[in-house]
Amino acid sequence: MSIVELFILAVGLSMDAFAVSVCKGLALNKITVKNVAIVGIWFGGFQALMPAIGYFLGVQFKDYITSIDHWIAFALLCLIGANMIKESLSKDEEKEDASLGIKTMLLLAIATSIDALAVGVTFAFLNVNILYAVIFIGITTFVLSMAGVKIGNVFGVKYKSKAEFVGGAILILLGIKILLEHLGVINF
Repeated sequence: MSIVELFILAVGLSMDAFAVSVCKGLALNKITVKNVAIVGIWFGGFQALMPAIGYFLGVQFKDYITSIDHWIAFALLCLIGANMIKESLSKDEEKEDASLGIKTMLLLAIATSIDALAVGVTFAFLNVNILYAVIFIGITTFVLSMAGVKIGNVFGVKYKSKAEFVGGAILILLGIKILLEHLGVINF
């Protein structure tokens, strides 16, 4: 996986965290460096942890499913992406919550990084340096989450659904690319 592909994947994965960070920024009356850092650390940390866990789970089964690994990567990325797009188009309003407590942030960090766990499983079947990938994904999510808090505080939820939609589309396109490369249709 090239640096460009990894960057695109990291941005796509971080869009859920970015969207929740925008909501946090909207709910907070006044943002501080500490508040922004708390959100970034929680989301960036879990976005780095989950693909590592997924990778080590995937490695356990790699020998059994290498003949269909590209189909698995394609299916997981497309399902995750489609779910993100569906959520972006949903008219359900999320309740604004200014809490940055451990319980609240832990639940949000897990919820926004479940897709990263599935992507980690696909890393087991691809040529990926897992340490580099999880650090890159974590830092990207950290930065975008911090930016999301500020954007939410300044602009509100105007960009939340757009971010989720773009993130979902990116994951679907990466899944299609992986499948087409393994089928020999394209060669990047």
